[in-house]
Amino acid sequence: MRSRPLTRLLTAVLCAVGMLGVAGLSACSSSDASAGGKITIGFSAWPGWNVWQVAQEQNLFAKNNVEVELKWFDVYTDSLNALATGAVDANSQTLNDTLMSVSGGAKQTVVLVNDNSTGNDKIIAREGIAGVGDLRGKKVAVEEGTVDHYLLLLALAEAKMTAKDIELVPMPTDAAVAAFAAGRVDAVGAFAPFTTKALERPGSRAIATSAEFPGAIPDHLVFKADVVRDRPQLVQGIVNTWFDTLAWIKENRDPAVDIMAKRNAVTTDEYKAYDSGTTIFTRQQNVDAFTPGTTPQHLNHQARLASDFLLSTGLAKNPPNLDGLFNDTFIKAVPQ
Repeated sequence: MRSRPLTRLLTAVLCAVGMLGVAGLSACSSSDASAGGKITIGFSAWPGWNVWQVAQEQNLFAKNNVEVELKWFDVYTDSLNALATGAVDANSQTLNDTLMSVSGGAKQTVVLVNDNSTGNDKIIAREGIAGVGDLRGKKVAVEEGTVDHYLLLLALAEAKMTAKDIELVPMPTDAAVAAFAAGRVDAVGAFAPFTTKALERPGSRAIATSAEFPGAIPDHLVFKADVVRDRPQLVQGIVNTWFDTLAWIKENRDPAVDIMAKRNAVTTDEYKAYDSGTTIFTRQQNVDAFTPGTTPQHLNHQARLASDFLLSTGLAKNPPNLDGLFNDTFIKAVPQ
């Protein structure tokens, strides 16, 4: 989940929809990943996405007759660009970032809810700041446009405040955490595993988390729309593999945690601390989320709220088209 410098993402989206012209084509990358039987999936540092690493190391994709190449991205932004330009067929990304790409013209389809953030996105403040109301006039570092920026605004609104009541310091998430740890800002918005570093500052504490805003930060497997259209059997195999992997993890918890902790370069104890902050979705929770509705559990409802956020902050110039964005075909076809 996680963060996104907007200029690079905009370039990627323009590449994807063919709007840069001949002179701009050198900025766009191409991939033959859609050829043959291989599917390329991008993922990056977030507890809900490390399940893919387990699937690969336990050879579970082969069980469902799909050939998958996983691409790990140290920088989450790069994975967004990779999907927008076609360098990967699918990516693990947040709803907010998917909506941002779609608003720029990218054709993408959500086929799976990996998880909801239920505490692993946090607003962390220095000693002496007891709650969100104490942020008035304080320096708060966060990456603009990210889900943690969204979380900050939700928390401020609940405290009957707005961004005008604080001094917002925009910077990439890793830099924001470093600035907080060094004492240069009073608070920071960040996600796991960056939250671990932020909380090492003596006296620091989380004053707001995603646990307080159920459903606001969902994470997904998102495909290029043409892959879903042209290669549905492979998409189905990958969605099936996700649930096979969850079953394997349930039966082999310790080795699974070892795999996932190593992938995120944290200790197993640190990784276990993330458990309650990321709620992995069952098949039924997926079905419920894809069903249209007006409560926090429904994706269409959260998409409307997130779209309003992107438009109100000026991060998106056009409202994203939600028609066809959520495809529940594959979830419903998962063997029970």
